Amino acid sequence: MSMRSRPPLSINLKLILLLFLFLSFLLLLIRSGFQSPHNIPPQTQVEPECPSSFPTTPICTKTPPALANALIHYATTNITPQQTFNEISVSATVLETKSPCNFLVFGLGHDSLMWTALNHGGRTVFLEEDKAWIQQIQERMPNLEAYHVQYDTKVYEADELMKMGMEEEECKSVGDPRFSKCKLALKGFPREIYEIEWDLIMVDAPTGYFKEAPGRMSAIYTAGLMGRNRGEGETDVFVHDVDRVVEDNFSMAFLCEGYLRKQEGRIRHFTIPTHTTTSPTLPFCP
Repeated sequence: MSMRSRPPLSINLKLILLLFLFLSFLLLLIRSGFQSPHNIPPQTQVEPECPSSFPTTPICTKTPPALANALIHYATTNITPQQTFNEISVSATVLETKSPCNFLVFGLGHDSLMWTALNHGGRTVFLEEDKAWIQQIQERMPNLEAYHVQYDTKVYEADELMKMGMEEEECKSVGDPRFSKCKLALKGFPREIYEIEWDLIMVDAPTGYFKEAPGRMSAIYTAGLMGRNRGEGETDVFVHDVDRVVEDNFSMAFLCEGYLRKQEGRIRHFTIPTHTTTSPTLPFCP
């Protein structure tokens, strides 16, 4: 269901989320002295300087702006993220290990400040189908990095697209989505989206709960293609709303059941290894 149409969750979840963000902040402070950023630099951010009057203090305890904004936002609103605490914890556990990193999120919503805060020091980018919604969110959260994208699929085309993806050889080819001949590959993103190696990808959009909606068929396929096309390492891909037919079938088909690491509630976690530095005979799915 769309992030914009779901009813707020209970106040208990809100309080749990605030506690979760605060504990995450403490963990960030503990490891800030020995963890370095990844090879792709995040957008330039101006962080507050530590007080110079205490030269013996080993680390700065100033609250990072991303976390401060998130705490203020969730403390002053009755709207909470659409994922449950247990579902959020699946992605947060991976972020705890990999952040600061490059995190791509399909969908912009009330949970966006949370993801940005949990990836403090990294780069978190949101792809959103609704231009007016981007403007509305960024008026209140101007530091979020979001881009408008368009989708040319419909949920009612899912069966046809599944057949095409499973039968056509071009859909099993690994490479840059911009140059793929597979109809499922998304080619209209800003150039930078294709050039960054994403460490985490969250598919929680576009809208997919009615037949005329764009559906997440192409988003799921392209997320898997980006993971396979990276130079080295692996990409953690999360798909939300797997209780729905499209998210269930397409995640298993194109992110592969063999790459599935965990399912909690309506979210699945896949780990996609690079295919560019492994054997050329490596199958699309193990």
